[in-house]
Amino acid sequence: MQKDLETKFLLDFETNQNIAHKICRIYTTNRDAHNDLFQEITIQVWKNYPKFRGDSKFSTWMYRVALNTAISLYRKSTRTIKTQDFSDVAFKIKTTPYDDTEEIQLKALYGAIHKLNDIDKALIFLYLEDKPYKEISETLGITNVNARVKMNRAKEKLKNILNP
Repeated sequence: MQKDLETKFLLDFETNQNIAHKICRIYTTNRDAHNDLFQEITIQVWKNYPKFRGDSKFSTWMYRVALNTAISLYRKSTRTIKTQDFSDVAFKIKTTPYDDTEEIQLKALYGAIHKLNDIDKALIFLYLEDKPYKEISETLGITNVNARVKMNRAKEKLKNILNP
């Protein structure tokens, strides 16, 4: 039973691991912090995987766990992430190295996103992932109307940062 759970988790996680990398890219500013956050997200997704009921897509659920992990870690610390020792985890994940060369042209956008508050970052991230408002509201645990209002405000803030 445990082996089946691990096998299914590995398949789901490896298929969707770019979600974690993208969130790490938004919430961190250097490679070490990115790797630390990716590790913590992986651990949190694994710890919570038995609670995944399949009411939503795995990717939607993973966005929620990953965003909550990133937001809570950064609210608790001043850019110092306390992580669990990865060697304690009984499974091995084949990670694909994150290649950010394609995203060099997005540097200004990411710089602007870094200046937003945590919730606005999450909203913009999900918007850039082409998630519908229904999925954004489910992921963040807010109403659809609230997601739309917050999104308009976040876009306006982003526009003001990029075009002062």
